[in-house]
Amino acid sequence: MRMLIMGPPGAGKGTQGVEIAQHYGVPAISTGAIFRSNVERQTELGLVVSQLMAKGELVPDEVTVQIVAERLAEPDTAPGFLLDGFPRTVPQAEALDQLLSQAGRPLQAALSLLVETETLVARMLKRAEIEHRADDNEASIRRRFEVYQAETAPLLDRYRSQGLLVEVDGVGSVDEVTARCAAALDAKL
Repeated sequence: MRMLIMGPPGAGKGTQGVEIAQHYGVPAISTGAIFRSNVERQTELGLVVSQLMAKGELVPDEVTVQIVAERLAEPDTAPGFLLDGFPRTVPQAEALDQLLSQAGRPLQAALSLLVETETLVARMLKRAEIEHRADDNEASIRRRFEVYQAETAPLLDRYRSQGLLVEVDGVGSVDEVTARCAAALDAKL
């Protein structure tokens, strides 16, 4: 299964991505986790990413596409993959389409988690408190929603028109949302 998971910041993409990837026996590839790892290790990429995340901005497309291309070339992605946090822009989606087309491995589904904005703000502020994440303050959270609406939300129409979009209610316990996601994806395939 070759898929991606989408949704606004805090919708549960990371949690559900891992669960759904396990369901299908494929690796969950989180660009956010890759970026945070670089920040923690204070790599050159990490320093750039840290500054962008603190302002609620996205990492430039060229950097993100290269990181994803390198990861998708690894052997564990042969049976499939779940991308979390990529693509976020139309140019990234176009780059992914080209990359997968060249490899003869087209995308099979784009899972979108649906959650109301105010629910997400509360969820992310709680996560910031628990995980001590500097990128989760209210100003940067609201800025990330603005960026999501402007740059990522248009991808929903793109994947809908390609017949790949699977929309699922992202509110509930982890197990409830996972069950809804798996059922919707199984029905699509």
